[in-house]
Formats: sequence, C-alpha cells, structure tokens
Amino acid sequence: MNYTISQLDRNTSGGVIQVHWTVTKTSGDHTASAYGSCTFFPDPTADGYIAYDSLTEANVITWVKADINTTAIEGALDAELAEKTSPTVLSGTPW
Repeated sequence: MNYTISQLDRNTSGGVIQVHWTVTKTSGDHTASAYGSCTFFPDPTADGYIAYDSLTEANVITWVKADINTTAIEGALDAELAEKTSPTVLSGTPW
C-alpha cells in the first residue's frame, strides 16, 4: 500500500491539526484507493513533538497509520481489487 499526504491543516502556532491522506494499492492493471483525514491535537511541550517546518511526509504517514485501521482499509482495497479483476456485477444492455 502506498500512502501519500495531500494536505496539512495547522493552527497559528504551527501544530498540525488535520491531515488529509490517500492510500492506493495496485494489483496488475488495477488500482484501488481510499481517501481520509485525521484530526490531531498538537502539544508543543510533548515528547516527540515535531515543528511544522521540520516535518517530513514519512513523519506524517507514521501518524496516520497509528490513527487509522490499516487492516480494515487494506481489506477494503483488496475487495475492490478483487471485484475489478473478476467482476460479480456486469452492466449493459443485450442490444
């Protein structure tokens, strides 16, 4: 699974309060993706606090993974990929 961060929202003190993320998974020619956001309550006095200007995408992806249910998301992406690979519902008309 590939995580990307599309946007960070921060307060005027520079603490990240919301992270917008996308995760994608590919199987052969098919790709499935999910989008979401996580809300945080930054505390500049806490151990491990990282100032906005010092953040990397890897730092933020670690936060996201700790905040979401990665197992459920991966299961949903796997199901979407399976449906794309071998569809159980077909559309169209016979003429």
